[in-house]
Amino acid sequence: MIVLLAAGCGLAAAAQGKDSFTPMALDSGFGPMDISEPATPPEQIIKQFAAKESEFQQALNHYTYRRIARVQTIDDDNKVDGEWYEVDDVVFDSTGARMEKAVFAPESSLRRVQMSPSDLQDIQRGYPFVLTTEEIAKYNLKYIGRQKVDEVDCYVFDVSPKVIEKKQRYLQGRIWVDATDLQIVVTDGRMVPDDTHKGSEDLHPPFMTWRQQVDGHYWFPVYTKGEGILHFSGGNGYMGEDVHIRDTVKYSDYKRFGSTTKIMYEGQDITPGQKPSDAPPAAPKKP
Repeated sequence: MIVLLAAGCGLAAAAQGKDSFTPMALDSGFGPMDISEPATPPEQIIKQFAAKESEFQQALNHYTYRRIARVQTIDDDNKVDGEWYEVDDVVFDSTGARMEKAVFAPESSLRRVQMSPSDLQDIQRGYPFVLTTEEIAKYNLKYIGRQKVDEVDCYVFDVSPKVIEKKQRYLQGRIWVDATDLQIVVTDGRMVPDDTHKGSEDLHPPFMTWRQQVDGHYWFPVYTKGEGILHFSGGNGYMGEDVHIRDTVKYSDYKRFGSTTKIMYEGQDITPGQKPSDAPPAAPKKP
């Protein structure tokens, strides 16, 4: 994002600069953490859930859905004083190619910040984080323990990028993986890197994304929220500024596109009408 009062760009999380990761909001729906060693080695758990995430990504590529994204600045009286808002349908064109179609995109009323390309990239691909077999090699994962999200038993991992490449975005944070379905159900962290150079800041707030089962087989993103007091250093003679930012993204109306696609789950064909042998647990409620 671009600070309009200065030459810089971006949003800065209040926790920026900390080496360790602190979960953003664990005050609702999260049980106590069991830090004992799991019966299955963490390396095997990682391999299994990455494979399941690859299956999910393949399935998601055949779904249409609606995304409603909102970015707001909040003043000292806790009132909204600027907003960027966009409704997009992720659909397929007449050739079957995947595309995003803007349904409603009023003029932004943000005055203290502006949306940057990395902000849009985070909304489109970062917030609905998927950690596939192809992507897992880019990350360091550390097993933290087991914890319930509502009634869903989860493995918990801290995630950080091994190497940051130019023009690429990465998650730095924590994920909760369903211990039965081996799919991510909650993502908590920040997308990195940030540009912290004075006069060219491109900084980003922490966020949390929840998934739910919407087709009985896979956990789909349904809600993202990010909020924080973000610190701008200023530039070109301007004073720095703290900006309270609130992000929300809602994902809905998931529908499978076409009728010839075969979707596999644990090696079984789950094209509509087919079900895997084990029923998945109930989806966690949004904290």
